[in-house]
Amino acid sequence: MSKVEDFLTQEEEQEIVEAIRIAEKKTSGEIRVHIERTTSLDAYDRAMEVFHDLKMDETQLQNGVLIYLAVDDHNFVICGDKGINDVVEADFWNCTRDVMVAQFKQNQFKQGLVDGILRAGEQLKKYFPWKDGDSNELSNEISKG
Repeated sequence: MSKVEDFLTQEEEQEIVEAIRIAEKKTSGEIRVHIERTTSLDAYDRAMEVFHDLKMDETQLQNGVLIYLAVDDHNFVICGDKGINDVVEADFWNCTRDVMVAQFKQNQFKQGLVDGILRAGEQLKKYFPWKDGDSNELSNEISKG
C-alpha cells in the first residue's frame, strides 16, 4: 500500500471532510484537500495543476482554497483563488501554513489539516458570507493522486 493510503485513517479522512463541511457552512467559499505520494514538479506548480483539474478556478466568486500535500516529498501548499487572495492579509497563508506545520512536526497530520481548513473557513466566512441561493459548488471529499 502506498503512503497516500497510509497517510490518514478512514476516520481521520472523515474528520477532515467534516471540517470542510463546517468551514463551508457559513460561506460561499470552497475548500478542497488533495493528497498524493510525490510530484516531479515544483509543489506550487503541481498544486496549481490540481487546482485547475478540480475546477477550483471555476467558482463563481473565485473563492476556492486548495490544501495540496505531496506525502513522500514532505511538502504542502495552500492555494487560494484570486477572489480570496485579493482580500486576505498578505501574510494570511504563511500564518496558516505555520499553524499547520506546528501540528505536522508532531505527526498530527489530521489536526494540522483541520486547523488549516478551519482558519481558511473563517476568512472565507468573513469575506464571502453564505447568502440565500448559494450552493456547494465542489465536493468536500479528499481527492488523491
